[in-house]
Amino acid sequence: MKKSIQTMFIALAAFFITFMSMIPSPITISAAEVQIEAKSAILVDANTGKILYEKEADLALPPASMTKMMTEYLVLEAIEEGVISWTDTTRLSDYAYSLSANSGFSGYFLRQDRDYTVEQLYSAMAVNSDNATSVALAELVAGSEDNFVKMMNEKAQELGLPDAQFVNSTGLANSDLGGNHPPSTSADADNYLSAKSAALLAFHLINDFSTEDGSPLALEYSSLESYEMEGQTSDNWNEMLPGYERHGFEGMDGLKTGYTDMAGYCFTGTAEQNGRRLISVVMKTDSEDARFEETRKLLEYGFNQFEQKEIFPAGYQVEDLKTIPVNKGKEKEVAVATNEAITSVVPKGEEITFTPSYKIDDSLLNKDGELTAPLKKGDVVGTLTYEYSGDQYGYIDEQFADQASVELVVQDDVEKANWFTLIFRAIGDFFVDLFTSVVGWFKGLF
Repeated sequence: MKKSIQTMFIALAAFFITFMSMIPSPITISAAEVQIEAKSAILVDANTGKILYEKEADLALPPASMTKMMTEYLVLEAIEEGVISWTDTTRLSDYAYSLSANSGFSGYFLRQDRDYTVEQLYSAMAVNSDNATSVALAELVAGSEDNFVKMMNEKAQELGLPDAQFVNSTGLANSDLGGNHPPSTSADADNYLSAKSAALLAFHLINDFSTEDGSPLALEYSSLESYEMEGQTSDNWNEMLPGYERHGFEGMDGLKTGYTDMAGYCFTGTAEQNGRRLISVVMKTDSEDARFEETRKLLEYGFNQFEQKEIFPAGYQVEDLKTIPVNKGKEKEVAVATNEAITSVVPKGEEITFTPSYKIDDSLLNKDGELTAPLKKGDVVGTLTYEYSGDQYGYIDEQFADQASVELVVQDDVEKANWFTLIFRAIGDFFVDLFTSVVGWFKGLF
């Protein structure tokens, strides 16, 4: 009987081990294992600016209609500044009309004898990548496309896109414009943008302009699955919007596709899941489907393999900086700690060592490294940041690296000591120093 029980136990244990081995283990994909079939690519966490993946991301390439992200930016800026409004109207110039009438370009075949509102033109540009409406908006904002191109390049420098070169508002190569290129540019010039700059431009387009409820204004238009003008309905070129059957992706709501012979198939995408937003860029892929398939790889990698993690909590104290000495205070030192938590996006499941690093504002310290009373609870005396072993790519722009820090603040009020206390303390310090000197003198004798 005892032997049969042992046999049964062994059989059950073998079955359990076999069953457990059949349960698939979580798959962890490293950046090295993400094979993106594109000339250039990047993936960025839109909340922190941290780069999660990049492949030749600084290589400047023709961005095709992704150029229109800058056109959209300047139009939204002009609206915000009151230069134009959504309800303002304009008509197509001869050049803009020629683009609309050309079946080889994205367009609605608009009429030249009709007024169109800014919102109509912007919607057509955002949804159908309409070239005629891009030119019409550029001419409305700046008086001419040539002036608008100058604004595009100035804004590129302001936003920190050093590799950007804009030669028109549409993203078409100047050689395709039949001599209608902006006069300040050459007939064979093309727009250029790196994947990193495209992602940074997308970040600003998403974050710099908001609706009344605080949501990104640009995404209100880029998320439209279709738009109708002049009785013609055009579907959004972004086939990763959730309503699309083949490539639909959860949370996708922008941003801009592009294609020319020189650029190949490009796409700047953005999606939000569970409160996290990612921005992806792929440039020079081989086909229309490929730009979406490669984007899906990037986004799935970002959402599945990374998490937002609290690195240091609010109230954290650095081991060798829990207090700072105070000059002329009722207390001789004061505690300092972080005023809020530090969070970061890190790979899931990795054992990462985070090393805190602090910087005290030297202008607040005297020659002896002391703060001077009086002090108020919450006074900022420095910053805390961190480094960690898994930081592979850094940030899309230095501004984000600077933001990856929190303030170190005083934890208590420290009143200034009265004159009697200061005199008594000075006398005490005098005798302490005197005693120390005497002891040192005697030690020197032996």
